[in-house]
Amino acid sequence: MNISIITVFPEIHETFFKTSIIGKAVEKGLIHYNIVRFSDVCEPKERIDEPTCGHGAGMIIKPEVMQRCIERCEQKYGSGYKIFFSPQGKKLSQTLLQNITKHFTTSDQSVESTVSSRSHLILICPRYEGIDERVVAHYADLVISIGDYVVMGGDLPAQVFLESFLRYIPGIVGKEESVEHESFSAALLDHPVYGLPVTWQQKSVPDIVLSGNHGALDRWREDQALEKTLLHRFDWFAAREPDRKLCERALKKIPSHYIALMHTQINVKEGRVGETSLASIDIHDLARSSATYGIKKGYIVSGLHDQHLILETFLDFWRSDRGKKYNDTRHHAVSLIDEAYCLDEVIEKIEKIEGQKPLLIATSARDQANVQRIDYHCQEIVWREKRPVLLLFGTGQGLSDAVLDRCDYLLLPVTGLTDYNHLSVRSAIAVILDRWMGLQPKIENVFFEKKD
Repeated sequence: MNISIITVFPEIHETFFKTSIIGKAVEKGLIHYNIVRFSDVCEPKERIDEPTCGHGAGMIIKPEVMQRCIERCEQKYGSGYKIFFSPQGKKLSQTLLQNITKHFTTSDQSVESTVSSRSHLILICPRYEGIDERVVAHYADLVISIGDYVVMGGDLPAQVFLESFLRYIPGIVGKEESVEHESFSAALLDHPVYGLPVTWQQKSVPDIVLSGNHGALDRWREDQALEKTLLHRFDWFAAREPDRKLCERALKKIPSHYIALMHTQINVKEGRVGETSLASIDIHDLARSSATYGIKKGYIVSGLHDQHLILETFLDFWRSDRGKKYNDTRHHAVSLIDEAYCLDEVIEKIEKIEGQKPLLIATSARDQANVQRIDYHCQEIVWREKRPVLLLFGTGQGLSDAVLDRCDYLLLPVTGLTDYNHLSVRSAIAVILDRWMGLQPKIENVFFEKKD
């Protein structure tokens, strides 16, 4: 495979191509590389850059210099697939790498045919304020970002990309199995690994690792990988479309979640705290959301006896054989719903089930001085406490300050691109549960043919 790099600093890459596995691949002829310095295509005293148009400081690579560099690369190795590096690009991921690899290899190609096909990859490493947007629009087959931060140029991103990409080229990594089963290739990240000595700093290798029971060890490793992935990178797990069995196992690893729809201790009109009326549609939707997202129990909380009579009539029907016969899925969902007269009663019921009091999490647009704000990617902060979780939802004009002050965490409120902020509590519950515990599959397609 042929690789061209266009850069201000060739010396950064000369050492890179002589080191470790990539250096060995070059020695074997699996990789041929060509480094073009921007100034190599310039006349004596000609600058490679010029000031950006419009007001503001900064220099930019000249379009004609970039054109000459690309033409020089293609004169040597033929037409190439051109990748630019920019914070505005598509974020580098294992799926993206695999899709790019398909452009250069096919499953039935041997190492020799892959090399003889003379595939050409051109990496453009910008410096200064970047590259003229017209150049990117004209040449780029793909623009890649290695993360949501800024470095001084595209050289290190290019090397990060190559370190990851070349692992998929046949013959470069010794054991293809190590590539197929590495982190970020499936729904789970890697399991913990250990080496000798057996005891170090008073910490020992787990007995199962040394047991010699390969089947038991494989199961242990998968269990540990699941636990680590859920705790540290639930976003990754949620994006990888795990199958039903894996989701069922995940629910057993995640702390039990409960929700409470509060119709008491609610802000009502004129700054008063009071009660709100319950509607049958609230119960239906709370039940369906609970069943969808693996909530262990949902509570309707009201301090009014008359409201409980209405609720009990509703629950009695759906829990009966008549309700089951009428709609079995609704019967199942409603079986997750319980009632309480106050928040303390909900906490007591959960403590009786779990053996410990739950963490309280609510959403509110108001800041509470003593309550930590978290977003929808903070599962690790909450789950590492290994306590049941109770999500509180308010009706009316929201939960009272007295309730919010009791919470351990406040989730950011649900907002959109407008200043309209009047979602029904039913909609808010579904949105929040989906953000917090829902699967978020991603489809990452790369279209390799430029479209004019």
